[in-house]
Order: sequence, then structure tokens, then C-alpha cells
Amino acid sequence: MQRLALPLLCAGALLIAPVAEAGLFDDDVARQRIIDLQTATDARVETLTQAQLELSTQLLGLREEISRLRGEIETLHYENEQAKKRLQDLYLDLDSRVTPLERGGAAGAGGAALTVDPAVENNAYEDALNQFKAGKYPAAAAAFAAFVQHYPDSDMAPNAQFWLGNAWYAQQKCKQAIDAQQIVATRWPDSARAPDALLAIANCQRDDGNTTAARRTLNNLIEKYPTSQAATQAKQRLR
Repeated sequence: MQRLALPLLCAGALLIAPVAEAGLFDDDVARQRIIDLQTATDARVETLTQAQLELSTQLLGLREEISRLRGEIETLHYENEQAKKRLQDLYLDLDSRVTPLERGGAAGAGGAALTVDPAVENNAYEDALNQFKAGKYPAAAAAFAAFVQHYPDSDMAPNAQFWLGNAWYAQQKCKQAIDAQQIVATRWPDSARAPDALLAIANCQRDDGNTTAARRTLNNLIEKYPTSQAATQAKQRLR
């Protein structure tokens, strides 16, 4: 019996040893695969984290750029509005000085030629101008248009037509503004408002993006009215 048991034990040991070795081998392979997977996963996570960080940086940069552009647009809009206001103030100041002279000239021509009540005419003009000063541009446009229609031969008609154009311009309606100012330049070319009307036309053309037409109008202004204040401004804009 002892002689039989010993060979059997040896044979059993020989059978168990490969199985144990195979089990150990399988564990090592599994561990290595886990390590490889973990390494690959860590690499992917790091890549995604880096990409997300770069994207966040780009988005932050875009937000800052958008904020800067908005600030510039608001600044340009403010400066444009201030320039329009200064121009209107200048025209109003000129109107306050030129209009009394024109009225005085009309009075000196003789009352017999006057077919309308000067007080009514004067009030109509002042009412329209006050509407403009108050920023009521649609009402001002209507009032100035009515004045020109009712008093086409008035010495204040060129002024009224000029302010009609400015009332349209203040409403950002450049086509109507240009049409109104062209009437000043063609119907009353000798009026003190004619060079100002050409300058206003150039402003509208520039705002519409038609810089070629604007430069042509400015050159025409300088040629026709070289000593006018409007011509001085035209030369500055052509630089």
C-alpha cells in the first residue's frame, strides 16, 4: 500500500503544479491589463481636462473681446450723438443771429409788399423751431414743412427748409433729409443756409456709407462757398 500511495501522491503533485502556475499567470495578465486600462484612462482624462481648460480660456477671451467691442460701440455712439448735438447747437446759434438780419431786411423792403401778417409768420417759424429744440423732431418736421408751404416767399423759408432737413436727419431718415437740403441748395443758392445744407447732405451720405458721394458734395461746397464756415469744416473732413 505504501508503495502504491507514493506514486499516486507524486502524480497528483505533478497535476496540481501546472494548474497553480496557470492561475498565477492569469492573475498577472489581468493585473497588467487593469494597469494598462487605468493608464489609458488617465491619459484620456488628462487630454480632456487640458482641452476643456483651453476651451474655457478661449471662451473667456471671447467674452472679454465682446465686452471690449461693446464698450467701443457705446463710446462711438455717444460721441456721434454728442457731435450731432454740437452741430445742432451751432446751427441754432447761427439761426438766432442770421434770422433777425433776414427779418430786418424784409422790413426794410417796405411794408406795402408784405401780404401776410409778420407776427403770424414769425410765430409759426418760432413754434416750429421750438419743437426742434425740444427734441420733438416729427412735430418739428411737420411744422417746418407747413411753414415753407404757407410762406414760400418768406425770407425765413430757406431757414425753415434747412431745419426741415435737420428734423429728418435727427430721425435718422437720410433720404428725406437729403431731399430737403437739396431744395435749400438749389432754390436758395445765395442763402446763408445753402453751404450748411450741402454740409448736411454730405453728413447723410457719409452715414449711409456713400463716402464717394460725400467727398464729392464737400468738394462742391468748397468750390461754391469757399469763404463759408461750412467750407472750413468740409476741408477738415476731407483730410
